[in-house]
Amino acid sequence: MGELKGEAADVADVAENDVEDVIERAYLRALNAADADAEDAVDLGASALAAAGSGTAASGTAASGPDASGTASAANDALLALTDRLVRSCWTRGWQPADVVRIARRRLTDGHARLAADLITAEARTAPAATASQDPRWAAQLAELAAAGPWNGEGTLLTAHGHRERLDGFSAAVSVLELLRLLGRLPRITPVAAPTAAGAAAHRHAAPLLGRIRALLAKAESTDFPEEAEALSSKAQQLMARHSIDEALIASDAGAAGSDGPGACRIGIDQPYEGAKALLLDAVAAANRCQAVWAGDFGFSTVVGFEPDLEAVELLYTSLLVQADAAMLRTAKGAGKGAGNGSGNGAGKSRNGKARHGGSRSKDFRQSFLIAYAGRIRERLADATEQATHAPDLPAERLLPALAARDVAVRDTTTRMFPTTTSHRLKGRDHEGWTHGTEAADRAVLGGRQ
Repeated sequence: MGELKGEAADVADVAENDVEDVIERAYLRALNAADADAEDAVDLGASALAAAGSGTAASGTAASGPDASGTASAANDALLALTDRLVRSCWTRGWQPADVVRIARRRLTDGHARLAADLITAEARTAPAATASQDPRWAAQLAELAAAGPWNGEGTLLTAHGHRERLDGFSAAVSVLELLRLLGRLPRITPVAAPTAAGAAAHRHAAPLLGRIRALLAKAESTDFPEEAEALSSKAQQLMARHSIDEALIASDAGAAGSDGPGACRIGIDQPYEGAKALLLDAVAAANRCQAVWAGDFGFSTVVGFEPDLEAVELLYTSLLVQADAAMLRTAKGAGKGAGNGSGNGAGKSRNGKARHGGSRSKDFRQSFLIAYAGRIRERLADATEQATHAPDLPAERLLPALAARDVAVRDTTTRMFPTTTSHRLKGRDHEGWTHGTEAADRAVLGGRQ
C-alpha cells in the first residue's frame, strides 16, 4: 500500500486544476483511512466527488449552463484517468480481470463487481493490455466481461453507475470510492504468466478435442438419468486422460519433455463451502497431472500444469460442481417429500421453521455432502487415470518416464511459484450428508470400468 500511496500522492502534487485535485484528494482520503475511519472518509470524499460530478465548482459554488457541463465532463475525465491508473496497477501486482471482479464481489457487493467490470472494460478500450493479445485466458476474461453489457462509455461513469444500480449521486460516489479503496489496497500476488508459443499451439491443437469434451460434459450435466450422466462423464475423462498421455509421448519423442514447461491458470472458488470446493478442484487437478494451490482470502485456486491439462481441469471441475449441486438439490427435494409424509428421515423442518440438525437444508449437511463428494471423486479419478496410463496399447517403457518427467516439472514449478504453503483438513460433521455425497460421487463415475 505504501508504494501505491506514494504514487497517488505524486499525482496529487502535480494536479493541474481544481477538479482533478478534488477527485485525487477524495480518493487519497478513502485510501489512507484506517479501517475504523474508512466509512467517514469515504462519505466525506463521496460528497466532494458527487459535487464535482454534478457540475459544482471545486471551490464549492454551484456552476450553471455550459460551465456546469464542462465541470462534470472534466470531473469524469479525471475520474477515468484515476480508475485507469488503478486498474493497470492491479495488473502489475499480478491480478487478472476475473480476479478483480471476483474480489470486488467477495469483499463488497454484486454492484461493486459490476462497477469493476465497467472500469476494466473502460481501461481496455483506452489502452488494451498487451497481455490480452498474448494470453487466450486473459482475452476470454475480457470477452466475458464485455458480453455482460458493462458501461459503454456514454455519459459519465457516476451517472451510468447510479442509473443501473438505482443510486442517487452521493450513493453512486460512495460505491465508486469503496471500490477504488479496495483496488488501491490489493496486495501483490503470484503472477500467472501467459502461455508460451508452444503452449498456445498445444491449446489450439487440443481445441477440437476439448470441444467434444465440453459437449459430453454439458450432456452429463443436463440429463436426469444418472446412468447416462455416468457414461458421458466417463467418456469425457477417458478423452482427457488419453490426450494428456499422447501429448507427453509426443514431447518425449521430440526430446523436449521439459523444454516448454508447465503453465498456470486461476479458477474461482465461490462461496459458500469454499474449502470443500477447493478439495474437489484439488482432486480433479491431481487426476489430470496438475497441482492446485488455494488462496482462500482471494477466492481462487492457482492450478499449475501443462496447457492441455489445465483446460481439462477447468472443464471437469465446472461440470462436477454442476452435478454436485444438482445432486444436492435432488436430495433436498426427496428429503422434503419424506419429511412431509412422516418418513422420519430427519431432513424436514422443526416447529419453528428451522432445518433440523442433519437435515439436507442445513449447513453441516451441505458441507459434509461436498467433502464426501470430493473425496470419492478423488478415488475414482485416480483409478481412471491409472487405468488409462496402463492401457495395453501404450508403450510403457516410453510413457512412464515421460509422465514422471512432467510430474517433476509441475511439482518444481509449483514450489517455485508458491515456496510456502500450508495444508488444510476438512471434516464432515453430518453423517447423512456424507452418505449422500458419497453416493452422488458414485453416480458421477469418471473413467474406468464399472
